[in-house]
Parts: sequence; structure tokens; C-alpha cells
Amino acid sequence: MGFQSEFNSVCKFKSEQELHDLLEYGKTAMVKKGFRVYPTGQKAIAYTPNNEAVAIVKITASIAEITFQGEELTKVEMDLVRKLTEHEAKVQTDLAYEMFFKDNT
Repeated sequence: MGFQSEFNSVCKFKSEQELHDLLEYGKTAMVKKGFRVYPTGQKAIAYTPNNEAVAIVKITASIAEITFQGEELTKVEMDLVRKLTEHEAKVQTDLAYEMFFKDNT
């Protein structure tokens, strides 16, 4: 057991539904396996499951818990600040690929 630190400016969605809720309603909650730290009040870049930057979000809550099945989970609630322009999305996607998503072998 222990907390895993997330890079502070990246919020990568694994679920298309969670991302859809963010873009459609301006709010969403993302669930991650394991204990993770997402600083409340901080802004981050949101990425699709395909590693494409799409929006700026503000973290409103980060709740770590152990389920009745013994699973460690972190629920991250966020608000949409704004969608990225096409140019911003391309630049952020390219940078994130180079820094985080690229295979470093």
C-alpha cells in the first residue's frame, strides 16, 4: 500500500464515458486504480484514452479509498475550464507523447 504521485499537469482518461461527461456537462469524476495524489484546486490538461490533449480541467476533489473487495482506488472530481483549440491540442499532445506516453526503451 502507498500513494503513487501523478504528474501534476496530466489527467488521462481511461473511460470514454468519463471524458464525454466532462465535455458534455462540464464536470466529471474519473476513477483510477491505486492510491494517487491529485492536488485539489490545480489545473491540468485532460487527455483522451488515445493520448490526445482535449481540455484544461480544474481538480475539485481527490478521494482515495479501499473498497470492500480490498481494491485501492482514487476518485478524482474535476470541472471543465475550457476545451483546447486545435493548435493547442496538437502542441500539448506532441509534448506529452515525448515526455510521458512514448516508449522509453
